[in-house]
Amino acid sequence: AKSRMDPARMCRRVMSKDEMILAAASMYYLQDIKMETIAQRLHMSRSTVSRLLKEARSSGLVSVTLRPTPSHAPEVAHLIAEQFGVEAYVVPVSDSASMQKRLDQVATATAKMVTDWFDSDMILGIAWGRTLGAVSQHLTKKPTRGSVIVQLNGGANNRTSGVDYVDNLISRFGEAFDARVLSFPVPAFFDYASTRHAMWRERSIARVLEVQRQADIALFSIGAVTGQVPSHVYSAGYLEPDDIRVLESAGVVGDVCTVFLRADGTYEDLALNERATGPTPAELTRIPRRVCAVAGENKVIPLLAALRAGIITQLILDEQTARELRRRIT
Repeated sequence: AKSRMDPARMCRRVMSKDEMILAAASMYYLQDIKMETIAQRLHMSRSTVSRLLKEARSSGLVSVTLRPTPSHAPEVAHLIAEQFGVEAYVVPVSDSASMQKRLDQVATATAKMVTDWFDSDMILGIAWGRTLGAVSQHLTKKPTRGSVIVQLNGGANNRTSGVDYVDNLISRFGEAFDARVLSFPVPAFFDYASTRHAMWRERSIARVLEVQRQADIALFSIGAVTGQVPSHVYSAGYLEPDDIRVLESAGVVGDVCTVFLRADGTYEDLALNERATGPTPAELTRIPRRVCAVAGENKVIPLLAALRAGIITQLILDEQTARELRRRIT
């Protein structure tokens, strides 16, 4: 006997829209039937089938989950788990893919996984940057209740307020999840450490800091001083030339949430970190799930620094970056 939800039986009568979505999704995802064949069986156009499948994903009927897999870099996930206790998700990307394509693939995978992990009554902390900007462009709608998106580090610098760039990025997460958005209205770096200490005592700032501390998920990338796609904090006027020279002389290789790291993961005695507004590695490690998205071999050295500092719990990276990471740790 055929199931009541058998697509062949369902298409013999007038189906509701929900039934059409279920029938199309069942054939495509469970039976591996091509869209052209589904269109013939359901007596509709291929474009209609495509719209039904898209709605199945956006409504949550179909959830696409990426499992930790090393793809063409089979040792990477095991090595990272063994050495750093981190889950690695390696995104398959062609060797001929451009840096932008690699970034888009990592951003797409990250957006899907964060959407799966984030739910009602949760707090998601976001650190802005080029990679997170790309992630925000690939989010799909997942309505939640009582959830909050909180900005983790300030966005202004001495040339621009940075507000439009950061607000647009954070707002896209809020819109995707129907979540309340809480901005962090401070600069990326204060001119004086004493100013930062004073601001942290202000009630409006202390309220945001408290929400950050309660986050269930932190989402961030790795800042690298050099590379084909330079990190936003190094290319958009957030640091003066003198600051860059000081960082280089101190052995800094990159940053997480605008907190600078040496190659060995140390950061505590770096003077510029006293002026930074992002959470320190010690503060980040209090957040249960710490998701890092990375694309680009130039980020491998600062990524290793973040791993050595114990900042990351889930790591999403492209194949080429994974292979370079494997080379560095073997």
